[in-house]
Amino acid sequence: MTDLDLDQDDEQQLDTAGHADFDAFFAEESATQPRERLTLYGRTYTLPESLPLLFTLQMERVQNSDDPDDVRKMLATLYGADVLDTWAEHGMTDRKLGVVLIYSAANIRRPGSCTMGRAAELYAEQEAGKAAAPNRAARRAKKGKKGRSSGKRS
Repeated sequence: MTDLDLDQDDEQQLDTAGHADFDAFFAEESATQPRERLTLYGRTYTLPESLPLLFTLQMERVQNSDDPDDVRKMLATLYGADVLDTWAEHGMTDRKLGVVLIYSAANIRRPGSCTMGRAAELYAEQEAGKAAAPNRAARRAKKGKKGRSSGKRS
């Protein structure tokens, strides 16, 4: 690679030994990314420019966890420390939390892409999908009524 192959920004991110400075690159890239803001319970939160890896990993863990500390850690990566307790003190419900998370995740990925109303619709669809699936016993009971025979061959 020659100096002609690098543009001016690339040259600034490489020192004389050809060392790539990702800190500088990501800081510059971050400064140009639009960031969504939201207000909840009188406080304004600025969402990160992309989903933090820790949030993504915690989401997987929290799905099967009953530990409030897991949720607390996950939320802290997006909104700051102690946000779960603050929101709970204001009477936040699981539905409201779900809507805020859907809204936040969509608008972190693509700022301005999801309204609060759309986030509420998506949450309702998600919840309806969970309730619509019959449990194993209900499926068996339905199947058993249709497929029952007297046991005699015709």
